[in-house]
Formats: sequence, structure tokens, C-alpha cells
Amino acid sequence: MQDAVLAMLAKEPSHGYHLHARLRRSLGPLGESMNRGQIYVTLARLEKAGLVVGERADGLPERPERKVYALTPAGQRRVAAWLAEVGWPKPDLAEFHLKLVAAAAGRLADPVELVAAQRRELLRRLREAQQAVLAEPAGSGAALLLEGVVLRLQADLRWLAACDVAWSEGGSTWRTP
Repeated sequence: MQDAVLAMLAKEPSHGYHLHARLRRSLGPLGESMNRGQIYVTLARLEKAGLVVGERADGLPERPERKVYALTPAGQRRVAAWLAEVGWPKPDLAEFHLKLVAAAAGRLADPVELVAAQRRELLRRLREAQQAVLAEPAGSGAALLLEGVVLRLQADLRWLAACDVAWSEGGSTWRTP
């Protein structure tokens, strides 16, 4: 969640309420259960870590407590590192989706390239898992576990193919928050 919030701030400084709304829209029905308080806790942690800076918003007398958050240089570096990351041991599909949305909204990276980088990593892991399956005796518990890993990686690759199609065909018309 922290990296997604940082990436949303890379597009433009924002207050917590606006960030919450953008994240909820980005996740569709999966975002409906997102607690607004979670955003403020995340922003406080990011501010304490020196990744964002919050300043009181001017011109809002009815809401004097509202702060607008912006990235610090350290926050910008963390966003760049997050976008370049291709780890996939336990994929969080919602986080990866937010990475694509934030990359496109802030013009931080090409979502199609991010999908391609993830695909390369998954293909590498799939080859390793398939080789490991072949090295195990057929019907062994380890072979069965490894077969589950192979099936999961194949499913993730199919989802990435769907992401690639969606961002390639509709990338310029995708509604980003």
C-alpha cells in the first residue's frame, strides 16, 4: 500500500481523502472495503520515514486540519525502485494493478513495459519450476507441490497476457484516477 500511495503522489501532491478516492476507483469493487483511516496511517508512516512531506492546505477554513502531501526526493527514488521491481514470489495482484495505474497516471513508466518485465521474470521462474518437477520422482510429494507452483505461474502468466492486451489496446483511453 505504501508504494502505491507514493506512486499516486508522484503524479501530483494530494490530500488523504483524494488519495483514498483514487485508490478505490483504481481497484473497482476490490477497493470498496478500503478503510479511509488506512490511508492516513500510511501517510503518517511515510512522512515519519521522510518519503513524503505534509503541509497544511490553504484556503480551506472549513477543514483546517487537511494536509496536502508531496513526495520528497527519497520518496521519488522509492517510487522509481518500486516501478523497476519485478519480484513475483507471492504476487499481490491488486498492488501490481495499482503499479500499472499509477505508472500511467503519473507518466512514470510505460505499463506495457512493466507487464513485459514481470512476464520475463515469471517465465524464468516457470522454467526453473518445470526443471525441478522433472528432477523429482513422479508421484512424489515434492513433485506434486512443484506442479502446483507451475500451475500458479501459468495462471499468473495468463493474467499478465490479459493485462498486456488491456494496456496495449486501451492504454491511451484507460481512465486513470
